[in-house]
Amino acid sequence: MFPYGHADQADGAAVLTGEGEGPAPIRLAIVDDDPLVRAGLVMLLAAAPDIEVVAEAGDGAEADALADAHWPDVVLMDIRMPRVDGLVATERLRSRARPPHVIVLTTFDADDHVLRALRAGASGFLLKDTPPRDIMRAIRTVAAGEAMLSPSVTRQLIQHVADPAAASRRDHARSRLGLLTGREREVAMALGRGCSNAEIGAELRMTVPTVMAHVSRVLTKLALNNRVQIALLVHDADVT
Repeated sequence: MFPYGHADQADGAAVLTGEGEGPAPIRLAIVDDDPLVRAGLVMLLAAAPDIEVVAEAGDGAEADALADAHWPDVVLMDIRMPRVDGLVATERLRSRARPPHVIVLTTFDADDHVLRALRAGASGFLLKDTPPRDIMRAIRTVAAGEAMLSPSVTRQLIQHVADPAAASRRDHARSRLGLLTGREREVAMALGRGCSNAEIGAELRMTVPTVMAHVSRVLTKLALNNRVQIALLVHDADVT
């Protein structure tokens, strides 16, 4: 594991770096067993003044120690690694008291693993050949608490996965969605379509803070930890 700089994290939120200064950059960690991939990402993100690579690691086994030492806001997580893979590492990170957001990296031939990572709490995924501008946008989106899966990408991913337990999961998901109020359910359905807070607000005639409050209540009622898991539950229920 190769550290960068000093950790001074405040629960994933933007913090002031000093009197008169703007918000601190998004603290990013990279976990990938390919040193060329890590080096390429570090070089790429050096061009983004609002993103700071604070640490990198070559295996999922190092992810917990990395989070303890550097408190990243976002972790770019490879899936296939030799000792502890990205699925296990994502579960461990997301179970922390102050979990970082996780974006999984994939070559798309491991899409069944990607879906498992999303269910484990990852906020989305990136293909390893994603254009640099889109990588930066994804990091910013996830750091702001939004999901980064577009409806078209979500459909493509899920259609690529053979799921023999779909019927059982559908019944379970519908039962869980039944715990929501009508308004909460409308918000959940919109999340299932990949809508942002602003888009949900415009569709349902609510302010963005009201949308965020509804999302928070949905997460609490359904014992989920991010918006992607709500979207996956809605998909499982097959009610969109």
